[in-house]
Amino acid sequence: MSREPRAILILLSLAVAGHGARLLLQAPSAPPGELLAVTASPSIDPARQRARAERVARPLGPGERIEINSASAEEIARLPRVGMSLAKRIVADRMARGPFRALADLDRVSGVGPALLSRIGERLRFGGVEGANSNGPRDAANTSTSGTYSRATRAQPGAPVELNSASEADLVGLPGIGPARARAILAYRRENGPFAAVSDLGRVPGFSHTLVIRLTPFVMIK
Repeated sequence: MSREPRAILILLSLAVAGHGARLLLQAPSAPPGELLAVTASPSIDPARQRARAERVARPLGPGERIEINSASAEEIARLPRVGMSLAKRIVADRMARGPFRALADLDRVSGVGPALLSRIGERLRFGGVEGANSNGPRDAANTSTSGTYSRATRAQPGAPVELNSASEADLVGLPGIGPARARAILAYRRENGPFAAVSDLGRVPGFSHTLVIRLTPFVMIK
């Protein structure tokens, strides 16, 4: 067979195969010869995207505060130096570990540190009460009179705390430890027995290697 008839046969075979595929894909009720169209996925509404971006970018007004225990991620993202990514982590932590009872509790969220807490402290409400001083004397060591975070005050606990006999109140006074982390230490101690070394704090949920190093000068094992 010459080259030209062979090429014609190949083209005819391809045409037959294509027609067969079209018949298989075509709905039974569709008329013959109807063109098949690819259904496009629903697009995101640009107006909704724009409105959401405007809500997040809207700065806080004079004296405006965010209720940290009920605000959405979009509202929390309006705080100074807090973007959507960190705001979502704050909401996720709140849902997983319970409400923030004081400004110092926010330190348990990854990405939150002393500088940020000092910046946003006066812009927060906890349970509908302004500032972190709402919980009384226990929080006085964690905040200044204006509601801002004071790492220096918390980092002077006096004698090292003995991990295997410390109470929740003893642990809350340590740098970087709020009520939630204090309770996590007590829970770990109840379930696993006494700590053999300070480094065992790294096994407690929510304790990073950096936090354990920071706590080392302030804790001890007898």
